Amino acid sequence: METPLKFGTSPAGKKFVPLLFAGDINVYSVARAFYEAYGCMSYAYGKYATGVCMNSVILSYSANPKCDQPETFMELVYTFAKDHSDKTVILMGCGDSYVELISAAKDHLPANVIAPYIDFEMMEHLTHKEEFYKLCDEKGIDRPDTYVYHCGDSLDFTLPFGGPFIVKPSNGPEYWAHPYETQKKVYKVEKFEEVKSVLMDIYGAGYEDSVIIQNFIPGGDDCMRVLTSYSDRRGQVKMMCLGHVLLEEHTPHGIGNHAVIITEYDEALMLKYKKLLEDMHFVGFSNFDIKYDERDGKFKAFEINTRQGRSNYYVTASGANIADLVVRDRLDEEDLELKLVDNEFLWTVLPIKLVDKYISDENYARMHALLKEGKVEHPLYLDIDRNKQRNMMIVKNQYGQYYKYRKYVGKGKKRK
Repeated sequence: METPLKFGTSPAGKKFVPLLFAGDINVYSVARAFYEAYGCMSYAYGKYATGVCMNSVILSYSANPKCDQPETFMELVYTFAKDHSDKTVILMGCGDSYVELISAAKDHLPANVIAPYIDFEMMEHLTHKEEFYKLCDEKGIDRPDTYVYHCGDSLDFTLPFGGPFIVKPSNGPEYWAHPYETQKKVYKVEKFEEVKSVLMDIYGAGYEDSVIIQNFIPGGDDCMRVLTSYSDRRGQVKMMCLGHVLLEEHTPHGIGNHAVIITEYDEALMLKYKKLLEDMHFVGFSNFDIKYDERDGKFKAFEINTRQGRSNYYVTASGANIADLVVRDRLDEEDLELKLVDNEFLWTVLPIKLVDKYISDENYARMHALLKEGKVEHPLYLDIDRNKQRNMMIVKNQYGQYYKYRKYVGKGKKRK
């Protein structure tokens, strides 16, 4: 691979430069997609000097603790657009708060900035879990049995289903804006009294929106699926990539984040969600979390992210480069053909020896078959980006995973 260019050139010969917001593996994965498709660097702002994005050849990263504040965000975008006035700036958020900022400012961005997002009103509606489940019911999308608890409701209530129970906020950004000591992304509890205790903790911290209480769908991490789609500027779905999750993260703040994925093909499931997206006239990337319920044989939706997920490199590695989709659609205004990814591929952010300890025998065999074929990618393992500082970061990151899984999951299996 050659040294990255300072800007990209589209198939139609138009110059562009990617501007990304956030500071995690999502950002680096998008930057890698731009580099692999067009040989160019990306530029990014995040709140902290995080290891994943620092000391990179393909990503110029700047830390600004106020970059998620509207005034600072707009100032950064306007300054960057002015400094690159002879090129098109492709603006992408790699976290919910940044995606919301971009969507809210969509009509006020500089003329040379492209922002492939839905309107803010639709975004608020879709990312609010209570509203999303209403939409699922309207459109025939299966979802878990759900009870919605509203702020101020009496704690003297009953549930129409038994445990175990899942408890999670409807409004993620507001929830994380009210931190407390025992705060988790999602709670799984066995008894109804524990549900009430979690509610008291959540509302005691100042959160005021609704809380979702669900019947836990049995099954481990490998019952999860992730569906990533890209809808063009006209609201037509042009790419769908389904991932079978083998392993998730289990830290309190990271629970539910994907750690190991194998892409797989399920045309009926893909087309069902394609219709949902096109009925809404959705544009840009969408990312659904789905779980298979063995009790009734249905795939049930948990939520939609109105952006590419943090595991987005599983899509690029499988043959559907996400950066290329945006450039061809939004910059060159091509009429893209529909691509339903059917290339089986392994994506992991964990060392394989660690994965071996926590997956089923069936998935172990499937994973190692792909390893033998060389059909595997770790988003951080990019040869051109393996300098001393990044090598140290990667080693620390990977060894840290052993500690996390042992602490939150247990010792796992012994395999030869």
